[in-house]
Amino acid sequence: MKNSNKLGINTTCVHTGEVKDEQFKGAVSPIYMSTSYAFDGVDVKRYPRYLNTPNQEMLCKKIAALEHTEDGLIFSSGMAAISAAMLAFLKTGDHVIIQQVIYGGTYNFIVKEFDKYGIEYSFTESDQTEDFIPLIKQNTKIIYIETPSNPLLGITNLETIATLAKQHDLLTMIDNTFASPINQNPADFGIDIILHSATKYMGGHSDISAGAIAGSKEHISQIWETAINFGGNLSDQTVWLLERSLKTLNLRVKEQTKNAMEMANYLENNPKIDAVYYPGLESHPQHVLAKKQMKGFGAMLSFELKKGIDAMEFQNNLQLIKPSMSLAGLESTTVSPAQTTHALLSEEERLERGIKEGLIRFSVGIEEPKDLIADIEQAIKKSLK
Repeated sequence: MKNSNKLGINTTCVHTGEVKDEQFKGAVSPIYMSTSYAFDGVDVKRYPRYLNTPNQEMLCKKIAALEHTEDGLIFSSGMAAISAAMLAFLKTGDHVIIQQVIYGGTYNFIVKEFDKYGIEYSFTESDQTEDFIPLIKQNTKIIYIETPSNPLLGITNLETIATLAKQHDLLTMIDNTFASPINQNPADFGIDIILHSATKYMGGHSDISAGAIAGSKEHISQIWETAINFGGNLSDQTVWLLERSLKTLNLRVKEQTKNAMEMANYLENNPKIDAVYYPGLESHPQHVLAKKQMKGFGAMLSFELKKGIDAMEFQNNLQLIKPSMSLAGLESTTVSPAQTTHALLSEEERLERGIKEGLIRFSVGIEEPKDLIADIEQAIKKSLK
């Protein structure tokens, strides 16, 4: 679905989905903190859990505009968005196909909860479209993908997945967190439902937790029917903070993406680094595909240190870059996926997905790359002693 909004991306970030201050003409959206609204026969019954307070409703319009879709929803976390989206379309006896390498929290949700509902699931062998085909069954309802993937930055072909799904009347869902709406718009390639941990690039300041969904009015309406029963709504204070953050989304992500390309090149040429995973590198096996479907290669990358350099010791020796559980803030951060995002997987499951103990996920911020490089150099030097 192509975006009918003719506004430029920065203009969309700043102005679409604003709550107009009609009383005082303030430059920013006012916050409506009320949890109780009039019941007077109006068509819209406003209630925070219904995801339709004034601030919630308008923020959804901004997210939809950024993702080139008709409608959107916001949630208290990325997992609240993912779980509501999946369970809105799945019931006992249904089957879903999931890309092998996905966020560990999503994987854990599927393997720990779906059996309780009697929902079948299959994981692919890779992120290649041909691996999805033999898994399609008569009761398959959804194909779920994540590209670029967490934490190895694998690239899945959006167009061929969307075509395959339509041939079999299946719904497609994507976790678009790593790319952000600035670097990738899956709806333009035929993907039905776009999911985000808005805690990450959409929030961008490491100070809020939120989730987002974008899609057609029909799909969003069906998700809403389920979501209001789970209670994963945001407070309007957080909604306001997220709307504020989205105003600078394009500026932040473009700078972070530019920095990530420079850092990936540096790391690839560093003799103390064994491997670098970043779709912007020509050495990445899916670089050509990433170039085709992404506007920028994103600000996330992963790398493996040479044997003999302990990953945790290296991170503890960093002085500027922060070892951190989360990602996508203005500040650069690192994390060991084996001990955090994918800690709920067994060692065997992690290794099957290429997640080694020495793998470090690197979220590149807006600092000058020369300063980040100097920090990595001194941390490696200390770790070798």
